[in-house]
Amino acid sequence: MTARLNGAGIAAVGELLRLRDFRRLYITRLVSASGDGMFQAALASYVLFNPENATTPAETASALAAVLLPYSLIGPFVGVFLDRWSRQRVLVVGNIIKVALVVVVALLVGAGSEGALFFVAAVATLGVNRFFLSALSAGLPRVVSEPQLVTANALSTTSGSMATIAGAGIGGLVRFGFDSGHGVGDGVIASIVVLAAIAYGLASLIATAMARDTLGPSADERSAALSTSIWQSITEVSRDLGRAARHVLAHRRAADALAAISAHRFFYGVATLMIVLLDRNYFTSNVTSGLRGLGAAVAATGCGILVAAAITPAATRRFGKRAWITWLLAAAGLGIAAFGLPFQQDLLILGAFVLGISAQGVKISVDTTVQEEIDDVFRGRVFSVYDMLFNVTYVAAAAVTATAVPKSGRSTIVMASLAIGYLVAAAGYSLLSARHRANAGRSPSDAVIEIAAVDHDGPSSVGLAAPKTSSPGRNPP
Repeated sequence: MTARLNGAGIAAVGELLRLRDFRRLYITRLVSASGDGMFQAALASYVLFNPENATTPAETASALAAVLLPYSLIGPFVGVFLDRWSRQRVLVVGNIIKVALVVVVALLVGAGSEGALFFVAAVATLGVNRFFLSALSAGLPRVVSEPQLVTANALSTTSGSMATIAGAGIGGLVRFGFDSGHGVGDGVIASIVVLAAIAYGLASLIATAMARDTLGPSADERSAALSTSIWQSITEVSRDLGRAARHVLAHRRAADALAAISAHRFFYGVATLMIVLLDRNYFTSNVTSGLRGLGAAVAATGCGILVAAAITPAATRRFGKRAWITWLLAAAGLGIAAFGLPFQQDLLILGAFVLGISAQGVKISVDTTVQEEIDDVFRGRVFSVYDMLFNVTYVAAAAVTATAVPKSGRSTIVMASLAIGYLVAAAGYSLLSARHRANAGRSPSDAVIEIAAVDHDGPSSVGLAAPKTSSPGRNPP
């Protein structure tokens, strides 16, 4: 049975890759994602692992906020513009703008600048990336048929995550290749940023192979969107977010699932900041060794994500999503207690692996719960709320932790509280699930997840995406 399912999955992927426009969209995503990995690796090396500057908890929290807040603040409103602009042009022009901004960042890094202009250019790059990622997601239903959409999402987002990790690995190899053991000059970091710019430029070039209207919206849909002012559209989106929040509260299983992942993301943010500080300031005084340790933790997390993607469908079919979420939260707490509290670098890498499994397994299960429980007319708006919760809780955790941990990152109280927090979240979610199961019984769909997606840009949703065309994805190789 497993062999037949695996064979069917491989055949489905092969069928997707034979679609010309999907293939171009897919390659555009992978190339740009590799650039994201290089850019983020360069920022981490320059800001957090600079041998000339000590990294404090506040600086680390600020860096995490800079990476995630653009996604959180502008994400729900991106659809307003994507309904007015050709998404193919967004992919082309967005990457060109990223090239320009990243070149500015490279020049500033080469000059040793860490001032306001550097910060603005870096944040602007990440903000433009929100448009790019949303255009990729919104355009996907235009190049595949509806039965292929889940597989296409899984393939695209999983591959995108791996491409980002690979790009970060390339950036790390460049840095370590020029490192004599005492750090590298700003010129080496700037060269990694330039590599990211090259990747963005190549992605833009690949996107030009698609016709202007391939990814939508059509000329008629753009005209309809333009009949309403941007301000009116933004105001309506704000109202929609409020309606979506009220709709979630009326669907308790979805609300409980969102509460579970919000708690997880908060604790995951605490763990992330502590791991960065421990690798930077506690385990070693050598920034190169510290960066290697952080790289190992990131790689372990990536392996955990892949394991979660592989085991979660079978686990939820057997035990149900609610039980699986509970066990994953508990596993994270136990993993933190076993591998975090000793404050040993090798054990912490194992802890990162456990957190990767827990994080992605919870996310897959919550994504599916929301998709099942929320009415279709509200689904895009609810995922916008989900996206904001996903990122804001993470940033809030970093901000809170920055006030509670020392510069070294070693705090037995905070690490123990983190482990207990995960266990309390598991118990709380289990109690809520038991209450609802007693009230309403178990949904027949609760034990089924047919496919799992690993998503590097947050929850798998398009937000306020344009409708599908009537005959998508029927293009020749």
